[in-house]
Amino acid sequence: MAAAAARLLGDRLRGGVVAVPGAVQLAAPLEVIAGGHPVPTLGSRAAGQRALEIARAAKAADRLLVLLSGGASALMAVPADGVTLDDKRLTTDVLLRAGADIHSLNAVRKHLSAFKGGWLAAEASAPWLTLAISDVVGDDLSVIGSGPTVADATTFEHALDVLRRHGGMEAYPAAVGARLQRGAAGRAPETPKPGDARLARGASWVIGGRHDAMGGGADAARRLGYRVLTIDEPVVGEARQAAPAHVARVAARAAALDRPLCVISSGETTVRVTGAGRGGRNQEFALAAAPTLAEFRTDAAAASVGTDGVDGPTDAAGAIVDSTTLARARRAALRPQAFLDDNDAYAFFTVLGDLIQPGPTGTNVGDLQVILLA
Repeated sequence: MAAAAARLLGDRLRGGVVAVPGAVQLAAPLEVIAGGHPVPTLGSRAAGQRALEIARAAKAADRLLVLLSGGASALMAVPADGVTLDDKRLTTDVLLRAGADIHSLNAVRKHLSAFKGGWLAAEASAPWLTLAISDVVGDDLSVIGSGPTVADATTFEHALDVLRRHGGMEAYPAAVGARLQRGAAGRAPETPKPGDARLARGASWVIGGRHDAMGGGADAARRLGYRVLTIDEPVVGEARQAAPAHVARVAARAAALDRPLCVISSGETTVRVTGAGRGGRNQEFALAAAPTLAEFRTDAAAASVGTDGVDGPTDAAGAIVDSTTLARARRAALRPQAFLDDNDAYAFFTVLGDLIQPGPTGTNVGDLQVILLA
């Protein structure tokens, strides 16, 4: 996004900062800072602070262009007063392990931030335009990247409720609870709300999302000779429960359709981590789908992948299962349920050689599921 903007703007571009989760080369005047994802790092804080500096320094005659994509909540992070970066990191980690969805997670992030929840726009003197690639089901601009230029309808009390429902207040740093309680009592400024005059100087647009990924997948499948069924309803919920239910729905809808058939869906599931293994929501989704997939009366394969090429704290984007997965697991003395119980899908698929490992893709529009039926 930044490289394309630089080409289009040419010498009109006076400067900018780009936060990415890895090493990327961009020409001056763009400054690249490596941030962390899904948990913020020192680089994330540096990138967020630099973005605030640029917004504050912009003149009324300037134009501020904000290019936002999935992962921005972690890649740019400026802790609010009374909260440290370590407080934010621990809070993010606890919420992710507790299975908090992106709406709940970002409600908390916004209230621990001096950058998110509309604060970036509130600090800018220049008119601004936000162009966002969405990794959020429903494309809510206040949730994508925690909405740094968008009014926030959530409150400190909402954020406190999220913590209470995901582990309880004692699971989080004391400074986090204290910050949210001060805000709920009116002793810390709320995030800019709808109608705030500071946010009237700009506009925000979603320019890409999960349906674009589905469309690309459908086009590729048709070129390979598949009939395509696209399922518009998002795949959400806890991965181990959503997977068998989704495969069963696909079986019912595909029963009367011609073969070979490619079924494409998208969304974003969650994982409640109770085990000691490694994996991510897509790997866990694939593992949980294997038993239901084995019930098909035809050869079948299913994959679930993160479109950013990264699934949880692993080097895989997801995994693939097929009609032979359970039989191959038995021959390898692997018990799928034991790996699922330990949140250890990565180890399971490593043995079978069924991890999908394309490396980082450079974009993020959520997760994609593909099922092939012969």
